[in-house]
Order: sequence, then structure tokens, then C-alpha cells
Amino acid sequence: MNQTDEKWTAVFNRRRFLKSAGLGGAAFLGAGALAGVRPDFVARPGADEDAGVMSPNEDLMQEHALLNRVLLIYVEAVRRLEGQKALDPNLLKRSAQIIQHFIEQYHEILEEDHVFHRFEKAGKLLDLVAVLREQHKAGRVLTEAIILSSTAQVFADPAGRKKLTAALSSFIRMYRPHESREGSVLFPAFRDLVPAREFQELGEMFEKKEHELLGAEGFEGQVQTVAGLEQQLGIYAISQFTPR
Repeated sequence: MNQTDEKWTAVFNRRRFLKSAGLGGAAFLGAGALAGVRPDFVARPGADEDAGVMSPNEDLMQEHALLNRVLLIYVEAVRRLEGQKALDPNLLKRSAQIIQHFIEQYHEILEEDHVFHRFEKAGKLLDLVAVLREQHKAGRVLTEAIILSSTAQVFADPAGRKKLTAALSSFIRMYRPHESREGSVLFPAFRDLVPAREFQELGEMFEKKEHELLGAEGFEGQVQTVAGLEQQLGIYAISQFTPR
């Protein structure tokens, strides 16, 4: 493990450390600042709450970051499919299965049941929430198509390859603005909509759900899986994306 991996592993484990150490709110805010966490995404002061638990907004936003890493895999897949370059069908299938299992069957369900529902109940941002729900549905259709098309037979067929490329491109095009609108509009409004104690309880519930679905490794395990796929594609080192 290199120094960068060690740094981020430490960041991922900070909430477990804080909970086991029983640190107070001030210590948590200090740790958050060191890790580069925005204060908006941690529990606000004044509430009698366990500051060692990640807030719902921070939890959802870091999951968006993982989604973005899979989208980068999709971008590379499109480049290779269009250029008729080597691409392992199983690698693309595994990437789409991460989207299906972690994003669609876990992350989006949390959003729909606990974020979207709250806005619908309050009668706020209804047009935005309706579009986001519809995009979740459309994404699931695209993901299923990508999984079914990630075969050597499809890769070898020009028509099949073109159809798969279109599905990947449509998914990328939709989810870039989707997650950006959630992160810049919906989540900040959600924080203001929910009382502090309930907001904290949601953070605890999100963490519990995460480990029920993903086991002891939780989100960190998903990050390591995606990193492995990036390494196989040769896109893990982010220095290659720096303009020269």
C-alpha cells in the first residue's frame, strides 16, 4: 500500500476510531477539518448527539464520489469500445454490478425512502424530486442493459458494441447532472429541513444499513474493489489526468 492509499484508509476509518474512542464534538470537528471534511456535512453544534457518526449528507456525498469513480471506468470503456481497443467484458460487468448493488439497491433506496420522501411530505422541491426519481428508474434500466451486454459476443459485434456504448454514454450523461443537483441543491436543503437530532439518527441508521448490506468492510470495501478495477484499466493514477 502506498502513502496515498494509507492516507485515505485512515480517513475512511476515522468514524470508527472516533466512536470507539468516545471523543467529543470539538475533537470530531478537528478531525473532520484535518480530513478535508466540510463542516456543513457534520452534525451542527448545540445538539446532544454522538459526533462520531457520519451525517447523512456526508455519507451520501462520499457515495457519490464512488459513483464518479465508476463513471470514469465507463468513460474509459466507451473510449475502448469506440476505438476497438482491448476491454475485458467481465471487468465492465463487475463495474455495472457495483452500480446495481451499491448505488441502485442501497444508496438510491436511502435517497428515495429518507430524502425524497421528506421533501414530498413537506411539499418542497417537488419538481426536482420527481425528476430525480424518474432518473433512478431510467438508470436501473440502463444498468441492466449494460450487465447483459457485457459479453465477448456483444463486444465482437459492431451493432452490439454500438448499442452498449450508447447505454454507457446515456448513463454517464444522466448521472453527472443528477448527482450534481443532489449535492448542490437537494442535500443542503435536506439538512435545513430535518431537526438536528433526527438528522443524527438518520446518520446512525445509514451506517447500520451500510454494514447490513455490505458486511464489515462496508463502503471502504467498495472503494478497494473499484480501485482494483481502475488499476486493471490503467486509470488508477490520477496524475495522468493532469493537463500537460
